[in-house]
Amino acid sequence: MNSLLSIRNLRTFFFTSRGVVHAVDGVSLDVFEKEVLAIIGETGCGKSTLGLSIMRLIPYPGKIVSGEIIFKGKDLLKLSDEEMRRIRGREIAMIFQNPYKALNPVYKIGYQIAEMPKYHQGIPMKEAWNIAVELLRSVKIPDPEIKAFSYPHMLSGGMNQRSLIAMMISLKPSLLIADEPTTALDVTIQAQIMDLLESIRKEVGMALMLITHNIGLVSERADRVAVMFAGKIVELGPA
Repeated sequence: MNSLLSIRNLRTFFFTSRGVVHAVDGVSLDVFEKEVLAIIGETGCGKSTLGLSIMRLIPYPGKIVSGEIIFKGKDLLKLSDEEMRRIRGREIAMIFQNPYKALNPVYKIGYQIAEMPKYHQGIPMKEAWNIAVELLRSVKIPDPEIKAFSYPHMLSGGMNQRSLIAMMISLKPSLLIADEPTTALDVTIQAQIMDLLESIRKEVGMALMLITHNIGLVSERADRVAVMFAGKIVELGPA
């Protein structure tokens, strides 16, 4: 299998007043084309920080200290901010565990989704809005023409997560990082969201990095599993 993403000896530390936190500490990992790789481990082991490092979205006081993140032959850590912005969303997208925090509360759902094709592909807003409505339809949101005019607080957690998925798949990225995509949802909605992600993954032909601590989910959905503990990968193998 061809490697889509190669992480080599990645270190991401947080420099706090109480000392240095080694959130990601020498991680080396490959993600292959079209595979589902699960990153599993206890809360605080560095799973989400690994995902944010790939996107170069580490919040202060965190910093990527060393290592390489090679995506399609380019080291993401050596790209300019503008080059990285072009890759985010278009090539690599990330679904966050709390859709209410990820979505902007003052903009309509349709507008937020339409911004992706408008910004990255230069599509006029009217056409981008129609694309947004079709994306909402593809993630099984009922009455998408109406729901597109809703604000995040007007929709359920499941609908907001579907809207976020619609936004992230709008440009058909090669790699989708899903950080605990079902944590805030009830069990039946969790299964629907995972079925949806699986069907989209196969349709678009993208790789999925699934960050979770749900072992049942991993056994059903993943091709390979990487176990994280204290910032390190301690085990890696077939699911």
